[in-house]
Amino acid sequence: MSVLAQDPATTVAPRRGPAMPLTWLVTLGIVLAALNLRTAVTSVGPVLDQVTGALGMSGVVAGLLTTLPVLCFAVFGAATPALARRTGEHRLLLGALLLLGAGLLLRVMIDSSAVFLAASVLALSGGAIGNVLIPALIKRHFPHRTGTMTTLYATALAVGTMLAAAATVPIERAADGNWHVALGVWAALAAVAAIPWLALSRSEPERDSGREDAGPRALVRSRLAWAIAGYFGTQSLIAYVMFGWLPQLLQDKGYTSGEAGLSMAVFSALGIPVSLAVPAIAARVRDQRPMVAGLALLYVAGFTGMLVGPAATLWIWVLVVGVGMGSFPLALTMFALRTRTAEVTSALSAFAQSTGYLIAGAGPLVVGVLYSATGGWTLPFVLLFAVIVAQVLTGWYAAGDRYLEDEPA
Repeated sequence: MSVLAQDPATTVAPRRGPAMPLTWLVTLGIVLAALNLRTAVTSVGPVLDQVTGALGMSGVVAGLLTTLPVLCFAVFGAATPALARRTGEHRLLLGALLLLGAGLLLRVMIDSSAVFLAASVLALSGGAIGNVLIPALIKRHFPHRTGTMTTLYATALAVGTMLAAAATVPIERAADGNWHVALGVWAALAAVAAIPWLALSRSEPERDSGREDAGPRALVRSRLAWAIAGYFGTQSLIAYVMFGWLPQLLQDKGYTSGEAGLSMAVFSALGIPVSLAVPAIAARVRDQRPMVAGLALLYVAGFTGMLVGPAATLWIWVLVVGVGMGSFPLALTMFALRTRTAEVTSALSAFAQSTGYLIAGAGPLVVGVLYSATGGWTLPFVLLFAVIVAQVLTGWYAAGDRYLEDEPA
């Protein structure tokens, strides 16, 4: 018996995908939805000082605001497969985008820190549901083109992440310093993304009745599921640490705030070409372990250069780590490559992301404690090297040529 038992009488053959008109509509819907999944997160950081000052947020409340993404991604991501079984995947993604847009709009309409936090939870819940649903939709609608579609998904996710981070401050300046406009404008993008799913909400795909029991709790005893969750969690931890602490590291090495900001922009922008390349390559090979090792070596080289290299070469090592961040689109690709059906893809996506984001959430906090206690970067980088070891160990198992449904209980 496998972890997720298979019933030959109910297991269906892989679908060839939707009819041609629906193919383009689903593709457009996935790309537009992916553009929105991080806007609620990355749009706040550039104007956080203005928001906390205007709303009178304490340091504790501001800290809670920055912790909300990982908490919401973990909690609402875990609940997504059950919600999808009840409402249908198309309708649920439509609802998620509407929640996202409503939360983005509500949090800038009332000047209250409590309302801002509650509305942020609303917006982040929509993003969390989309995180889990889209890999399952790719597996369901494009079972023979998962690499191509994951490339589109990961690239759109990277573009949306960078766009919200880079454009929020210029929008604020164009609006005469009004941060309400700068944050609220992203609700319009969510409304646009909902349009294809509004049309698709009447054409829910058939579900595999033999997989109705597939859910995150069914994977607790799965070695492969835990390996993928570990790989996703370790790469997310590194990403959160880099986005949270890289500017401080650059300035400690003698970079100005402007130079640090430019380096961060280039670091973020690297996610676009990397997301274009990694899923396409991963889908062409049966065993992705060489990719796991290669990306880990880039991390090792980059972090070593950051720690002991001269300040003049620091930007080179930032670029090296930026390419190593290809571990994120690789982890996304594994959801489809290690499963046979959309139902199990959804369950694996929910399990790996909810568990992984809980792991990742501790990273910036621990790095901050180590940095504050020592006043230097040696111990924080020791932690990162230990995380890389864990990433290789979990990724080596996760990237092998195997399927979750075939794993013995």
